[in-house]
Amino acid sequence: MTQPRILVTGATGKVGGAVVAQLYAAGVPVRALVRGEADFPEGVRAVRGDLGDPASLGPALEGVDTVFLVWPFLSAEGASDVIDVIGKHARRVVYLSSAGVGNEQEEPGEAITMFHTELERLIEASGLEWTALRPTGFASNTLGWAEEIRTTGAVRAPLARLARPLIHEADMAAVAVQALTTDALLGARPLLTGPELVTQERQLALIGDAIGRPLRFEEITLEAAAEQMRAAGYPAELVEAIVPAQAEMLAHPEPVNDEVERITGTPARTFQEWAVDHAADFR
Repeated sequence: MTQPRILVTGATGKVGGAVVAQLYAAGVPVRALVRGEADFPEGVRAVRGDLGDPASLGPALEGVDTVFLVWPFLSAEGASDVIDVIGKHARRVVYLSSAGVGNEQEEPGEAITMFHTELERLIEASGLEWTALRPTGFASNTLGWAEEIRTTGAVRAPLARLARPLIHEADMAAVAVQALTTDALLGARPLLTGPELVTQERQLALIGDAIGRPLRFEEITLEAAAEQMRAAGYPAELVEAIVPAQAEMLAHPEPVNDEVERITGTPARTFQEWAVDHAADFR
């Protein structure tokens, strides 16, 4: 069987970068879509293009068989044109979606997952082969604490006891590689989770252990957290979706499963492992 030629979007991000690295390590031809300068190993071809400008994607897609799609916007505007362009070149799309799409009860989070729902619908209707990966929260989202940790040794955030099965980007990538290079996940929407629920307070403690410094979790109210997000420039509709959705998860935690191990043959990495892998980002 001829190896697919794969284009990875989001290639300079955490998940896309891990997909590029794992494909390269496996000797699979891989191409990275970039908007500017980026460093990749020799043998990984970086091609300029922008998902916000579908007409710019032709050179990156030339000769491509399969696409790993990370949608970088908070709405599905323009997605139909992008998928049309992909369909003129490739036969398969593996889309990085969200666990929230499969949770019909999660009304407070609707604004967060709405564009994922629409992207999945467009891809499924396109005639392309597809897989939609539905991960829970990314462990890498805790990198948002890095500046506070470096400067104050404390994190001010709500819901210290909020527990989530955060997933390592390397595990998402390992599942994506299976979907990109084999037929095992065609038409599948696997829910991908970390191996255990870990509270935010515990996440911070594990980061502290990894960097060799005691860290403090200073719990603030949901209202104060919303104000922080607005001051940081988050769109109002996103703030109004995220904060209630987090509060809802306190009472109704996300599920934990073994899909990563079932698909890849290797147990999902723990948050402790993620913290050790990223210790340098917090020092």
